[in-house]
Amino acid sequence: MTDAAPAAGPSGLAVGRLVRITLLGALVGVPVGLLAFAFIWLVHQLEHLLWHDLPAALGQGSPPWYLLIGLPVLGALGVHFARTLPGDGGHSPIHDGVGLGGHPNEALGVGLAAGASLAFGAVLGPEAPLLALGGALAVWLTSRVRLDPAGRGLVGAAGSAAALSTLFGGPLVSGLMLLESGAGAGLAIVPIMLPALAASSVAYLLITGLGTWSGLPIAGLVIGDLPTYNAVVPSDLPAAVVVGVVMAVLALGMRRLAGAVSGLEGRVGRLPLLVGSGLAIGLLAWGAGLAGANPLDVLFSGQASITPLLEASGGTLVALALAKALAYVVSLGGGFRGGAIFPAVFIGVAVADVGVFAFGMSPTVAIAIGTAAGTAAMTRLLVSSVLFAGLLVGRAGLETIPVATIAAVAAWLASAGLDRWLAGRAAVPAGELPA
Repeated sequence: MTDAAPAAGPSGLAVGRLVRITLLGALVGVPVGLLAFAFIWLVHQLEHLLWHDLPAALGQGSPPWYLLIGLPVLGALGVHFARTLPGDGGHSPIHDGVGLGGHPNEALGVGLAAGASLAFGAVLGPEAPLLALGGALAVWLTSRVRLDPAGRGLVGAAGSAAALSTLFGGPLVSGLMLLESGAGAGLAIVPIMLPALAASSVAYLLITGLGTWSGLPIAGLVIGDLPTYNAVVPSDLPAAVVVGVVMAVLALGMRRLAGAVSGLEGRVGRLPLLVGSGLAIGLLAWGAGLAGANPLDVLFSGQASITPLLEASGGTLVALALAKALAYVVSLGGGFRGGAIFPAVFIGVAVADVGVFAFGMSPTVAIAIGTAAGTAAMTRLLVSSVLFAGLLVGRAGLETIPVATIAAVAAWLASAGLDRWLAGRAAVPAGELPA
């Protein structure tokens, strides 16, 4: 008589192992959520100190030109130092998708590189360093637990998802990002999703609160005071397709330009490239200020600048969007560290804002369209992009979801088509035309 084989789950792995790793994911949710809150709070405080308190101490109502130019350069020096530490400062934002997990030995370099990038004005978001820090903390906390390398990786992914949930408004976006990223990489989905959703849910309780406790004061994603979008306007559907296709073209162009900037490192060295990129970011912000825009709207990730973007006049809108896009390119390719999602959302909303300015489109649906198209074009994550757009517009924009979905689908398909076209051109010998 033989022993019965251990019960297996849908993934083919032992149910007991899945239960154990899922419980570990839930246990690391709270400390990872606290770490994410601390990171976001520290970056915000440093940003306020540099860009508001320092100008006030100098007797200025807003950052003078020398701070606009000098602070990104100073941040570049900090990034260079952080990237000499183990881990090279974390995931490079120029790559597609999101970087999951993280090693404890790399956490210091990741945190310092992200702080020097985000607080000093680089046009990047906080999601990539949060993913790395959350994964690193989860791995460190469970280092004394007997896990094989695959199990350790699952716990690290759970920590990444937990950190992401505090930023993106709950476990759904972080879970879907893992689902789409894992499916694209050919990974088994169930072992990743179970601990990730458990960790994300527990971490998000720190934001929503529990019982009479109101939770930690992390600002939500919802943009306030948006007009309610009551029903889909027929003209918004082709507009969503146009914005999706335009964002696919822009995303391709920005990535290729960022790649060209990154390629300069082999010729000039990392430090000169970082310093030159910081200088370019500052000059772009200063130049946009001369054109009538708020220079601070050019800097940083862009989420806080979406409302001023919708209120900008035609010339200011063009100056702001162009400066932001170029600063984004430089930040992506210049060696800074951060995430690629939030600036892409800003640029997507800027494209959709043409419909608000020229045709009277609802700003609520413009935000949903731009968010979905920008996120899908830069990350190639389809469902996550739509859900993110829905969270950003909140209850006022529930009816925008079908339109945002069309924008995301158009961006994804156009991006895939452009990739195939470029691959075909690369395969054709010089002087010949593809069939």
